[in-house]
Amino acid sequence: MLDVRRLRLLRELARRGTIAAVAEALAFSPSAVSQQLGVLEREAGLPLLERTGRRVRLTPAGENLVRHAEAVLERLEQAEADLAEARGGLAGALRIGAFPTATRAIVPAALAALARRHPALEPMVSETDPAAVAHALRAGDLDVALVHEYDFVPAPQEPGLATEPLFVEAMYLAAPAGEAPEPSEGSEGPDPGAALRAHARAPWITATPGTLCHAMTVRACEAAGFSPRVRHQVDEFATVLALVAAGQGVALVPQLGVTGPADPAVRLTRLPVRRRTGLAFRSGAGAHPAVAAFGAALRAAVPPDLAG
Repeated sequence: MLDVRRLRLLRELARRGTIAAVAEALAFSPSAVSQQLGVLEREAGLPLLERTGRRVRLTPAGENLVRHAEAVLERLEQAEADLAEARGGLAGALRIGAFPTATRAIVPAALAALARRHPALEPMVSETDPAAVAHALRAGDLDVALVHEYDFVPAPQEPGLATEPLFVEAMYLAAPAGEAPEPSEGSEGPDPGAALRAHARAPWITATPGTLCHAMTVRACEAAGFSPRVRHQVDEFATVLALVAAGQGVALVPQLGVTGPADPAVRLTRLPVRRRTGLAFRSGAGAHPAVAAFGAALRAAVPPDLAG
């Protein structure tokens, strides 16, 4: 009989590529991971792995077993959801990942509603960049998470995970109020890159490399025909807007990042670009009462003025 815990290790190896990465993600030693995978090979009765330098590649039999592992793990999530439903009443920890703007603007109201309806449930929020959510969910570090994607940075399909849409935001170009005039065709006109090209020579403020927000700015500018000259790298949008107000550059900011009183030193131009936010969880876990309750609380907390 194949061991589910070892199947999970094999699935993680297929995603991460090295035994060291699997060990770090799952809080094992590399030798323990290697040992358990060796046991799995003996259980399977044929080679599942082959080494290529420092990396380990799955054999065709290993890749096929990973597909079965995905199905097995999804059914186990469904079984846990059924058991939680049968027990009745939500209790215990719910580990939630959320990116900063959602953590500030939406999550607190959702948590307050959740506490009123399910006082024995213990939601635990960790700020998590969407780029890191897939590994955290598959490793069991999170139970549910808010993720986003941009028009220029679509989210990849992640095996073993499912998502449900929550809301859509508009994107804005934030620039110092006294700088370059708006293009004559307008931000929603026939040339959506014109507003960006008006600032092609300006310094830019982006998020840190490796984040989806950073990739979005770079790709939007490249689609407009230039590469941004990055001066500052900041992840918190309130700080980004403060730097724009101080004349330190221009930036792309999502709708949730520009809430609050308007700053007369910052000119905001709405762009034909969108950020879409969804709720992610392990495949099969969408029916878990705690995940479903958190999703319902989030939808009720979404501001009514969001685009889409």
